[in-house]
Amino acid sequence: MATENRARADAHGHEVGGHHHKDVSGGWLRPAVFGAMDGLVTNVSLISGVGGGGGNQHTIVLTGLAGLAAGAFSMAAGEYVSVSSQNELIYAEVDKERQELEHNAAAEQAELAGMLRARGVSPVTARQAAAEISAHPEKALAVHALEELGVDPGELPSPVVAAGASLASFAIGALIPLLPYLFGLHLLWVALVLAGVAAVAGGGMVSRLTDRPFWRGALRQLVLGAGAAGITYLIGMGVGHVA
Repeated sequence: MATENRARADAHGHEVGGHHHKDVSGGWLRPAVFGAMDGLVTNVSLISGVGGGGGNQHTIVLTGLAGLAAGAFSMAAGEYVSVSSQNELIYAEVDKERQELEHNAAAEQAELAGMLRARGVSPVTARQAAAEISAHPEKALAVHALEELGVDPGELPSPVVAAGASLASFAIGALIPLLPYLFGLHLLWVALVLAGVAAVAGGGMVSRLTDRPFWRGALRQLVLGAGAAGITYLIGMGVGHVA
């Protein structure tokens, strides 16, 4: 079977360094980390905008909670649909591979032997290994899927887990800049400081997931978050003065 979908599977993160990493590619860790950062930037921007426009504590809390709920459910729905669609695409390709194994077993066995030879296995050993693997249909399907699509059909990420992780982490991220107002402290700078600390921690964590320097991701996330908050603050000031 042709391997035209290998690049698509790799782009979705199903194969990292030759191994399948479920948590990073779409289980719970990736949506959790990025959901938290989305929630943080979204709500600190909302709070900055409303605060810049002269909103009182009640208005900021209402806006922040509304942004938290709307964003969390939107993120969860999007993650669920994304992972579900991704899994359905992979299942469709695996089904095609299953059909190939059922109707063109000899050709698929020869293809597997060729893949093993490409990995440095001797021709005799490759033919023998391909024959042994092909004698077990489900094992052969798993090997072909891993070699051609870069995925293990039995270890695809769960849409429910991804959606739940995204919802919870977005809510946590969005709650951070709102905390001072919930405790009666009507000071925008405190919210901004808390958000800045969280941005540094979260951005650094993202960098570590990709084996990059902690401070590179931390600084990038801080700059992006500060830029978003600054722009919305200016918008809020402009609208507040006009009103």
